[in-house]
Parts: sequence; C-alpha cells; structure tokens
Amino acid sequence: MANTPHGGVLKDLYLRDANKQTILAAEAETLPSIILTDRQLCDLELILNGGFSPLEGFLNQKDYESVVEKMRLANGLLWTIPITLDVSKEQIEESKIAPSKRIALLDPRDYTALAILTVEDVYQPNKAKEAELVYGANDLAHPAVTYLHEIAKEFNVGGSLEAIQTPSHYDYVANRYTPTELRAHFKKLQWTRVVAFQTRNPMHRAHRELTVRAARQRKAHLLIHPVVGLTKPGDIDHYTRVRVYKALMPKYPNGMAELSLLPLAMRMGGPREAVWHALIRKNHGVTHFIVGRDHAGPGKNSQGVDFYGPYDAQILVEEYKNEIGIEIVPFQMVTYSPDTDEYIPADEVPEGVKTLNISGTELRRRLKTGLSIPEWFSYPEVVQVLRQSHPPRNQQGFTIFFTGLHASGKNAIARALQVSLNQESTRSVSLLASENSRAELSSELGFSKRDRDINIARQAFVAGELTRAGAAAIVAPIAPYNDARNAAKKTIEQFGGFYLVHVATPLEECIKRDRDGIYERAKRGEIKEFTGLDAPYEVPTNADLTIDITQQSVSQAVHEIILLLEKDGYIGSA
Repeated sequence: MANTPHGGVLKDLYLRDANKQTILAAEAETLPSIILTDRQLCDLELILNGGFSPLEGFLNQKDYESVVEKMRLANGLLWTIPITLDVSKEQIEESKIAPSKRIALLDPRDYTALAILTVEDVYQPNKAKEAELVYGANDLAHPAVTYLHEIAKEFNVGGSLEAIQTPSHYDYVANRYTPTELRAHFKKLQWTRVVAFQTRNPMHRAHRELTVRAARQRKAHLLIHPVVGLTKPGDIDHYTRVRVYKALMPKYPNGMAELSLLPLAMRMGGPREAVWHALIRKNHGVTHFIVGRDHAGPGKNSQGVDFYGPYDAQILVEEYKNEIGIEIVPFQMVTYSPDTDEYIPADEVPEGVKTLNISGTELRRRLKTGLSIPEWFSYPEVVQVLRQSHPPRNQQGFTIFFTGLHASGKNAIARALQVSLNQESTRSVSLLASENSRAELSSELGFSKRDRDINIARQAFVAGELTRAGAAAIVAPIAPYNDARNAAKKTIEQFGGFYLVHVATPLEECIKRDRDGIYERAKRGEIKEFTGLDAPYEVPTNADLTIDITQQSVSQAVHEIILLLEKDGYIGSA
C-alpha cells in the first residue's frame, strides 16, 4: 500500500477540478493574467498535481512567515520551503491584483492558461530574513539567495488555485508520472515498499550499487526519481541526464526499479530542502527515501566555506522523521575494489585493501580530453551518452571575440583568422564582421550605451548558438563596455570556448589607418557618441590575448590565437 500523503489527503487539483475545467478555461480568457517564470511554472505543476500536498495554492503572508520562521504552515503542519508567487509593482497595478481578485496564470512557453488564482493577499516579503532562516545565510554565493535578491520580484501574491490543464511536455512523456499516476502504477505492480533515490547528476556504477543495496536491505523496490525542472546552475542538462538514466535502467535486476521524472525547481537549500524532498516523495507514494551526504548543497559560500555540513541534512531529517512519515535511508558511500572487482561500502573496506574512484572533476577532464573512462566506473552505454553531449574539445565549438577601436585592425585579423581556421577544415567557421552584423542584426539601433549593449548581446546570442553547434565563431565588434563583454562571455562559454582578444592599437594609429574618414566626420560632429572621441572605451582587464598591430603583423597575431586554441585542445597542432 502506498504511503499516506502529507496532511492525510493527496491534493490533486486536476482531479478535484476536472468537472469545471471547460468553464474555468472560458473564464480565464476574461481575466487579467500573469505570465509565469520557469520556477513558478515548476511550482505550479507540483501544487496542481498534488506533489506539494497539502498546499492548494501559493503561500499567503501568514503561511509564508510561519514557514520561514518555524518550518511549518500556519496550521502547524511541517513544511520547510516557502512556495511563493512573486510579482512586481507594475504587475500589481496593471492586473489590479488585490484580495478576492481572480487572476489567470499563463504558461510562459505558449501563454496557455493553466490555472486561476483567487487572491487572498499581496505582501512584501523580508528577503534578507528568508535568506538567513531558510538558506542559512544572506549570501549571494547561494543560488537561491541570488534568485531572491536579483530575480524574484518585490511582492508575493498568496491565494488558492483552480486547475485548468497541465503544462505541456514534449520530452520523455512516458516517464513523467504525477503522484496520482505513480501511486496507481505502484498498485498495479503490487509494490508496497519503495525506496526513492533523488538525483540531479548522471548516475554511474557506484549509484547503481548503492541503490540496489538500499532496496535489498529494506526488502523494497526502487524508484529512480531525478529532478528535471530547475537544478543548480552549471548542472548537466536534463536531456543528457535522462538518456543516462534510461541507459542505466536495464542494469538493475529485472523488476526492481522504475524511472519517474520530477519537474521540481530545486533551491539547493540543504537541510530544509532534504525535508522538503522527503515530503514530496511521500506524496508520490514512496515509503523510503535516500538522503545523501550534503543533500541539495549549493557548495561554498563567499568565504570559501561549505554552506552546510556534510551531514546537516541527515540530522534535520532524522529530527523530524516521525512527522515526515517516511523512512529515511542514509546515503551509503561505496567504493570499487579492483582485487575483487566489486563495489563495497566505504566504511567496510579492510585496512590495506586498495580501492579506486574517479572524482567529478576527473570525469569532466576525461570527457573534455577524450581520455578513456574505465568500465569499473561507468557502463559503456552511459559513457557513450555523456560523450555525445560533452564531446572532447577538438569537437567542441568556440568563439573568438575581438574588441578594439574602429580601424584598430581587428577586422583584418578576424578575416585572416577565418582563412587560417578554414584551412584546418575540422569545423565550420563563421565570421560576424562588425559592419555586417550591425546591418543585419541591429540596423535600428544607434550608438548610445544601451543600444551598443543590445547590439553586443545580439551578436553574443548568434555566436553562442554557433558555438553550441560545434562551429567556430569569430566576432569583431568595437564592444567598448566591460559589462557587455562579460555578459557576452557568460552567454557563450556555457556552450564551448570563449576567448577575448583585445586589439589594443593606439587611438592615434587608428586615426591614421581610418581610410573611410570616420574619425574626421566624428570630429566635425557629424557622428555623435563615437568611441575613442566623445564616448569611452573601457580597456579590458580580462583579455585572453592583447594585440597591438603597431608591434605585430596580422599573421603574427593569427599565429598567437592559433597557439592559444592548440594549447587548450580546440584544434590540433600542426
């Protein structure tokens, strides 16, 4: 028999509101609306399908303050993470959001109405207090605290929800079980004891071994329940991870394990989040839940110290285990013994016995460089998936981003670099020359700082997509502002290599080399806000390479860039 939901009743609002969904959909068309953010969309889905039972809406002020301060809803029921709908002052005024008002909540992907919120209150949260009490520190090194202060809007709207329809999913639909569906699935399989394993990372042989041990020790079946909503910034994308999980599933004993995907927006909240995760799994019908070492930990704070201790999550979950109503299974580290060709619990390794392990950092290095990954660490099917999504650097894309004054020679170097890279013929090479890019992408923009930043952002987007596709992108704008260049780097480097090349030709030389007379026109006042004359150029302090064509030839500059790419493994040496 599946576990009792938190609060005693599974709050599946889709079932509750099924007989009035047509009426609600029609009403939603007449109501003011809020377009949800990605996090709000994840939260909404788990409220509506009962994953967040006993919640039936976003927290009002009374519940919010109680959860922040006491880890309980106002009615005293255990709940550790505030689930809120944040809105701006402009949204409040535009939609006239006020108590008793009804608001349609829209999917950000297609603007479909998913639910109607009946407003109970509008309140301004104490974000610093929430950061301190929920996440342990008001420190922007914590991703949830950064979200609070830099992304979440200034007001929260509390209220109850009525369900219209589920968010549309087009990936791995067969593996997306709601709590109601998963409970029915367990009943069909006649599973009465189920251990759930949460993960936001790829799984390897060690994970398979520890989950099998956990299930066997408790005479239970196993639910692999990875998060596919929002995880820690920088995590491997969920498409790759799910392909890994699906490759791993046949390695379990027949009939032992099932895979279900959880559309959760993680907060990386450590101990509080571990309790929250256990409650969510309880709502999905499982009876046991594995809590890992540093469960949902975000890493180090701004002082370089871990936000949470390695066992803080297990301690808090143990403290509230009776209220959680689910048996907690401590994560048992296992290690590989080459002498016996098996994984054994780390705390049971006899003294003097050799063991092997590969860290996450070492795994990433092997993937980037194409080095072998031994079968004792991961299954070949899993490694193949990871290599497809994370090819070695000589198969990855990269962007060379030139910056410098007009007529500094950056365009000549960029064109010569394109020819040199085409000679390699290992990947497609695209040149986004400054004159062509502005004409094609930003013809309506002027030369104010705002317009220049928008132009750079557009070029960075194009270069990022080329880099994602494994191509070489060469970008050669003036790009006079540090913040725009840094934003471009952030956009591009998530997909491959990024190199900032500062062509530091002195202004006097640039004026001499200006065959089009642009500087003279600017001096006469015909061109306003011209970089180097009446608009600033912020010299990069983080350039990967600095070139001055009064000291180097174009061919020498190209050679230096090629050497940089060879050193990092993006192209092979000659």
